[in-house]
Amino acid sequence: MTPQTFSLAVISAGASDPSSTKLLADRTAQKVVALAKERGHDVTVTTIEIRELLTELPQALSSQFMGPRFRAAIDALVGADALIAAAPVYKAAASAAFTGFFQVLDNDLLIGKPTILAATAGTARHALVVDQEMRSLFAYLRTLAVPTGLFAGPEDFSDPALTGRITRAAQELVLLMESGFARAVRGDTWGTYQHELGSAGGTEVDINVDTDLMRLATGGTHQPHHH
Repeated sequence: MTPQTFSLAVISAGASDPSSTKLLADRTAQKVVALAKERGHDVTVTTIEIRELLTELPQALSSQFMGPRFRAAIDALVGADALIAAAPVYKAAASAAFTGFFQVLDNDLLIGKPTILAATAGTARHALVVDQEMRSLFAYLRTLAVPTGLFAGPEDFSDPALTGRITRAAQELVLLMESGFARAVRGDTWGTYQHELGSAGGTEVDINVDTDLMRLATGGTHQPHHH
């Protein structure tokens, strides 16, 4: 395996400092770095703390205007080979700050990027949030979420079973990063994805006006395709 340098973006929506959410995200990131090193790779880690972006979030949600911290976070995500996304859970859902952040992002910013999904909560009753709610959000963003989701309640942090799950998720992430899938899919098949206008992270050069939708939008008539 050729040694490579990977970029890992860690997005944490913990509300306090320190927070259990950030603790879980950091532990997972350290394991990714360690496992990648065993395989000869270097991983640079960029941490995005959503609570530091909260002052910019309302404007981003309402007008798509990005403040400087938001722009820096988006640049980190664009350059990332893989993500760790960690959210605290309130009322059986990922925190509003977490979902708000991802709702602001362009729909195709994260296509194909391997992602570990992680959540923390005060009770194990929320354990299904990772697979039932977060996984569907990241499926919509078309990331490649690893099979092993991470959830930690207060009693899990001292439990060896959590360490095992972290190791498994980190292993899955490293293998997906190594495969080069995210880069390949953006290079070879980028044009086959339906990009919203202006949302392809600067990679779109021209707009294809010869589609049914664009013909309708520009006042043309709908022409059925004949194969």
